[in-house]
Amino acid sequence: MTTSAPGAASGAPPPVKLGPFDAEFLADLPYDPSVLFFDELLEVDAEKGLVRCRMPTDRSMPLVDAQRAHPLLHPRHVAGAIMVHATGMLGFVHAYHLLGLRHREGWIGYGTNIHRVVFRKLVQPGAPIEATCVATRSRLGVKRHMIRYSFEFRHEGSVCYEGDQTAVWMRVQDVPAMDSRPALEDPERSLA
Repeated sequence: MTTSAPGAASGAPPPVKLGPFDAEFLADLPYDPSVLFFDELLEVDAEKGLVRCRMPTDRSMPLVDAQRAHPLLHPRHVAGAIMVHATGMLGFVHAYHLLGLRHREGWIGYGTNIHRVVFRKLVQPGAPIEATCVATRSRLGVKRHMIRYSFEFRHEGSVCYEGDQTAVWMRVQDVPAMDSRPALEDPERSLA
């Protein structure tokens, strides 16, 4: 493994189109696009190892929809768990656009450490969040990458979330094509 500068990748990243995510990116997600939570790519800076995305907060979201809201005792807000999940999705955006990693080619990432997370303000649904991810340390290998990220989410001009987190990206070999894998006949039986 080699230690690399924040934005370094093996080879030049492909050109990136800013704006709404395209169908190819959405098809490559390891999750259903409904839980991407971002609708637009705002910035990609390979030199800085940075991606920035827009996160609407005025849409239906799990956990948020389940809140028993009260204007004073428990105002409706974007749940912290949504923001933590969003960091993983932002890490995927980073890996896809800056490292050229493709889920369909066997690459998958998992968070390994949450070194520090701070929720700076309660985010009530309405205005979008601008979420930034910067790779601060990278060890890039042939089949495995370890990347430490800094996250900053801003809502209405103020920081609402800060994170310092690490993820591992692994290349799984001999993965059949994503759409050729057999579906489980009875998912409950497979858990037994």
